[in-house]
Amino acid sequence: MVSGHIMINALQELADITEADIALVNQNLDVLKAFSSGAEPEREVLTSFIQSAADSMQVRDDVYTKIDDGDRTQYILIVSGADAEIVTRIASSEIRGFLAMAQERADKNRFIQSILLDNVLPTDIREESARLKIRDDVPRAVFLLKVPEQNMSYALKTLKAMYTPAGSVFVVSVDTEDIAVVSEEPGAEVTDQMSQMAYMISDMMNTEAMIPVRVSYGTPVWQLVNLSQSYKEAQLALEVGRIFYPDRRVISYDRLGIGRLIYQLPRSLCEMFLRETFDHDVFAELDDEAMTTIRQFFANDLNISETARRLYIHRNTLVYRIEKMQKVTGLDIRKFDEAMTFKIAMMVHDYLNSD
Repeated sequence: MVSGHIMINALQELADITEADIALVNQNLDVLKAFSSGAEPEREVLTSFIQSAADSMQVRDDVYTKIDDGDRTQYILIVSGADAEIVTRIASSEIRGFLAMAQERADKNRFIQSILLDNVLPTDIREESARLKIRDDVPRAVFLLKVPEQNMSYALKTLKAMYTPAGSVFVVSVDTEDIAVVSEEPGAEVTDQMSQMAYMISDMMNTEAMIPVRVSYGTPVWQLVNLSQSYKEAQLALEVGRIFYPDRRVISYDRLGIGRLIYQLPRSLCEMFLRETFDHDVFAELDDEAMTTIRQFFANDLNISETARRLYIHRNTLVYRIEKMQKVTGLDIRKFDEAMTFKIAMMVHDYLNSD
């Protein structure tokens, strides 16, 4: 669908230049642009016209024209003024041009979506990309957004409004909650550009559009045929991030760390690891305060003073908590090796208890 704002602005400029009065109505008879006087076309006249076989008609000084998109009427253009017929031709041409551009854009988006979902044969990608004039020799990044289903429509509209002017960016829905943004990343510092764009998308959606999203991205690819691999990496990054790094709004595939390793292990092996590390379910005995303390201790690189400051408690209180947890777990997380063992065990526990 072509952006209504762009089309209406173009019609307004035409009205200012020709001094004609122009109104535009969509197929649902919603007035997108009224006459300069603010008056709206009569609904009975519009209903009668859209149901008729005529492509155009004149009512008093107003020229009505149907603008078709394929086999159905998309808009009704109404022009009033001394040069109404000439202005109608120009305006009709403008609108059809916008519709053609929108259709071409939709075809490209469907093609990119098919590549991401492996719904097009690799042998057909080169031929179809040439037909659609999509370059196959530039680095591209696949960004994936996890969006609440109820916000999906608005999120898509927001992203398309943001990137539609840039022919090198494609915005496609790939699931009821997932949106993929495929962007060309020219230049040598591709990885840095990807990170910047991911944070820009996250900030724009979470702060300006007020839609809570998580953003992930795969490794850059240099051919269209490899986009699906980067998309799968972004999918994995979203899932691993959800389980192990829930506080991160942006996560990249190449920075998943040990979380990716644990996620790819068989569940039976993870369960065996926990049984061998602890002789009972220690996580059932650790309350929220204990887990918050542990996570903050790890986040501050096992620094007792900094952790105590962050938790707003006395250093001795923190030491007491750690010693208390040592009795439950059998591990002293002040020691690097034992801290690493508990960190891995905690991540394995999170993985086994993920939905």
